[in-house]
Parts: sequence; C-alpha cells; structure tokens
Amino acid sequence: MKLVLIVEDNDKNMKLARDVLQVRGYRTLEAATGEDGVRLALEHKPDLVLMDIQLPGINGVEAFRRIRANATTARIPIAALTASVTPTDRGEIMAAGFDAFLSKPINLKEFLATVQRLV
Repeated sequence: MKLVLIVEDNDKNMKLARDVLQVRGYRTLEAATGEDGVRLALEHKPDLVLMDIQLPGINGVEAFRRIRANATTARIPIAALTASVTPTDRGEIMAAGFDAFLSKPINLKEFLATVQRLV
C-alpha cells in the first residue's frame, strides 16, 4: 500500500485529501508545518508528498528544497497543492522543480489522476 505525506495547514483541506486518498487505498501521513513535513519525509520516506505552499514556519518551496537536498529523499515525487494559482505563482512553483501542480479547491478527478501518475 503506497504512503502519501500530506503537508497542509488547513484542517478542511487536510481532511478532504486524507479521506479521498484513504478511500482509494493509500496510507497517509499528515503534517501541518513545513518543518514537520520535512521531518516526516526523512523519517518515513513516503511514495509521494503533497505540499501546500503557504505554510506556517518554512513555506512549501523551502520544505521541498530541504527534502530534495537529502540523498535519501531526493527522488520522492512532490506535488504542490496550493491556492496560489496566478500564472506567476505557478511558474515559480514549477521552476522550483515540483513534479506536479494541483490547485485548490481540489478537483477530485485531477487530484487522483496526478497521485496515481506520481506513485
């Protein structure tokens, strides 16, 4: 069973992502800050990380960089999961090297297709 780490500080968004993934047979880990996301990624080496960008503490881009900087987690696919959907935001996020971009509110069909593609 594939493990997905969800890094999200909004309880409703976290619950939706968790519930949708668990119904589809994925195991989930949850973090509400960028620092916790990095720590859990290093500890558990999930099959996929879904990373919010606007987080308390370090933001999602910095958390992404820290996960990628570690040799043991550098190859884990990381998808940005964010409400920042202006063309400039999207360009900056993709330029950072994220494997995918998912906008909020979540489009369930796109969300599940992206998760399946990345794991």
